[in-house]
Amino acid sequence: MTTYTDVVTLGETMALMKAATPGPLAHAGSLGLGMGGAETNVAIALKRLGTSVTWLGRVGQDSLGDLVLREIAAEGVTTLGIRDPHAPTGLMIKERRTLEHLKVWYYRSGSAGSRLAPEDVPADTLRKAKLLHLTGITPALSESACDAALFAVSVAREAGVTVSFDLNYRAALWTEDQAGPVFRTFIKQADIVFAGDDEAGIAVGPGPDSLELARKIAAMGPQQVVIKNGPLGCVGVIDGAEYRQDAVRINAVDTVGAGDAFVAGYISDLLAGASVEDRLRTAVRTGAFACLVPGDWEGMPRRNELGLLDTSEPVAR
Repeated sequence: MTTYTDVVTLGETMALMKAATPGPLAHAGSLGLGMGGAETNVAIALKRLGTSVTWLGRVGQDSLGDLVLREIAAEGVTTLGIRDPHAPTGLMIKERRTLEHLKVWYYRSGSAGSRLAPEDVPADTLRKAKLLHLTGITPALSESACDAALFAVSVAREAGVTVSFDLNYRAALWTEDQAGPVFRTFIKQADIVFAGDDEAGIAVGPGPDSLELARKIAAMGPQQVVIKNGPLGCVGVIDGAEYRQDAVRINAVDTVGAGDAFVAGYISDLLAGASVEDRLRTAVRTGAFACLVPGDWEGMPRRNELGLLDTSEPVAR
């Protein structure tokens, strides 16, 4: 029996290795093992906020694949994991050289995740969803993965399903010149677009400020465009109106996954019928929460925790 959810997302989730303390990786005595990926970061954050979500992806027929699928399913995300006997699960290794500087090494060439193809996409599940969320990472993985993402978009649009696209540029996967035309293709077919300033510039050229970049993207078709500016908050051009939202002040521990948490906060409130102002307020709070805990997705908040950032009392009794 097929289970239908409000949101469907697809992309590569990898095993993750990292040292417990900062310093050169060459001198690390041991590495912790976990998993992470932009699309599953969003999926886990959505589920914790109370939005039902399905993730689709390929992993190897290996122990790292077991780990990935187990962790995602344990978070309550409906998991459509395809086991690939001919390719390994991708791997990323984090090196925190100092408390402020992080480097991520990817070992994903020829991975199972890069072999995602249009025939893997569950069209019936997608047609019953309310929203499809994609990132610019998936089309960068391979031609077949790009085709899978485009096929998912075509199915969603034909069924009247809202399409959300986060540019999420990865320089390790492709150049800006390669990414730009692909970004524009997806932007023109999306209803909602998320980007940072630099990512938006790859798609539409540089602008004098974030709002102008949002305007340029909105002119390509999307009704909702949000530019994420980290500690500066965000701006948006949504249904023709312009918005600004300040960030929540925090002492960040690890910013990886913050953009994914931001996206999940916005989408969850959108599907709940919240106002634009409330969507943006929730988005900056979920993004802030992700920065308070080491890891890609571990710090994603539950909805009843969002108010914690508004209190000065550190102990709840």
